[in-house]
Amino acid sequence: MITGACLAFLALGIPASQARDEPYLDVGAGFTDKQASAAASGKRVVSYSGAGSAESSGGGGNLSVPAGSNWAPPPCWYAPTYTPKELKAKIEDSPFSVTGRAPDNGGNKQETDSAIWDRYTEGKYKDFNLDKQGEGSFWAGVPNPDEPDAAKAQSCTELPFWVKNGEQPDVENAISPKILSALAYERIQVPGTEVELNPKDRQTVNLPTWVWLDKGTYRPLSVTASVDLGGGVEISATTTVKPKSLALSAGTEDARLHPGSGECPVSEDGGIGSPYEKGSGKKTPPCGVTYLRATQDGGGYPLKATLTWDASWEGTGGAGDDDLPDGRFGNTQNVTVQEIQSVN
Repeated sequence: MITGACLAFLALGIPASQARDEPYLDVGAGFTDKQASAAASGKRVVSYSGAGSAESSGGGGNLSVPAGSNWAPPPCWYAPTYTPKELKAKIEDSPFSVTGRAPDNGGNKQETDSAIWDRYTEGKYKDFNLDKQGEGSFWAGVPNPDEPDAAKAQSCTELPFWVKNGEQPDVENAISPKILSALAYERIQVPGTEVELNPKDRQTVNLPTWVWLDKGTYRPLSVTASVDLGGGVEISATTTVKPKSLALSAGTEDARLHPGSGECPVSEDGGIGSPYEKGSGKKTPPCGVTYLRATQDGGGYPLKATLTWDASWEGTGGAGDDDLPDGRFGNTQNVTVQEIQSVN
């Protein structure tokens, strides 16, 4: 006769003979994407700090990654989640809850509950490792709350596994400085890209419009993400973004961009573009646009300004790689152009 526990392990796609010898029990087999879910306690295991947003009169937000980039933040990860006592309480309440899956499991919930209970009481772990309270923790899958694809967010499917304090397991998607750098990047809030213009209100045909950014608003921003591994050991990563260049789009073909590429770089003093100075009306601005045709019927040209932010990170152990992409944040404002050939 096959026991209920064996049936449960077979239902999970793992031979009963291997059930107690597997270092990590992957319960992903046999589940559809819609059923897949990560096991997480709901308590925050990643802490964030730092001046990751700047005050601005315009609305800001998270950086967007350029189209065509293959980079994406991790959809889920494994991190220290339960003490032995916490895992015991969770499994006593509902063994199946540590799978993070829908409770029916195709009708095999009872068998799965039995297998999970056996795993943490008499199988791989004896009595939930209560005799090791304070020596380590059970790591579990944590879905990224900002991941739009539910199946991806719920793809860290291994059941909670034991890790000693201060250690990092050799498991794919285990929390690391590199993963923390991506999570910190995802948390950064930049100010809205509101450019300064001169003339401020109406622009004039064939006379340049000067464009620049306020250096006080557009400054480097950082967020630090960290995780306590226990035993006085913490890993962290600090991601920093800083303005790199400003791309202009005049909103009409009847215009000339300055420079011709429409890409205004950061100057040596950290600014982008230069404020207009009296007497510079006919000079070519380092960043700007000259409109060649007036707007009609009270309308305006949609001048788009997109600021690119350079990203870098440093984590536990030193500087990080160049894996983080440049981020972008843009804004569009209407510009009215008048048909006047001279200014006061």
